[in-house]
Amino acid sequence: MKRLLTSFAIYLSTSVVAAANCLPEQLDIKGDFGLARFNVEVVDTPQTRAIGLMSRPKMARSSGMLFVYDRPQPVAFWMKNTLIPLDMIFAGPKGKVRHIHENAIPHDETSIPGGTRIQYVLEINGGLAKSMGINEGSMLRHPSLNQDRAAWPCE
Repeated sequence: MKRLLTSFAIYLSTSVVAAANCLPEQLDIKGDFGLARFNVEVVDTPQTRAIGLMSRPKMARSSGMLFVYDRPQPVAFWMKNTLIPLDMIFAGPKGKVRHIHENAIPHDETSIPGGTRIQYVLEINGGLAKSMGINEGSMLRHPSLNQDRAAWPCE
């Protein structure tokens, strides 16, 4: 009985840790640089994606915004009414980073193409991707990713 309870306690603690690895308000990214975690706001409707980070005067260093699309598609962003420089990290349906646009200029209305077959875009503070070593091929982990296809699924 003691062995059974110990096994159950280990299973329970492992399950809690695994679940804690994939929370809706957190996004993990890993690559050659190691592992990073961002507190994210998820925008997954046309209305919330259209607003994005517009009119926000600042964003905490460990924060970001995750744009989620229903299916892979060509995407392009702009910086209209955006007050802070941003890095835009474009990922395909498996959560693998395909393109990074660094230091997008506030208020710039020039189109920033992310590529084709993009399903997820992570916006973080400008310059952070380069300083952390985030690059193409890095992988995202978040419960919004299709877990059956994710390169790095939630546990």
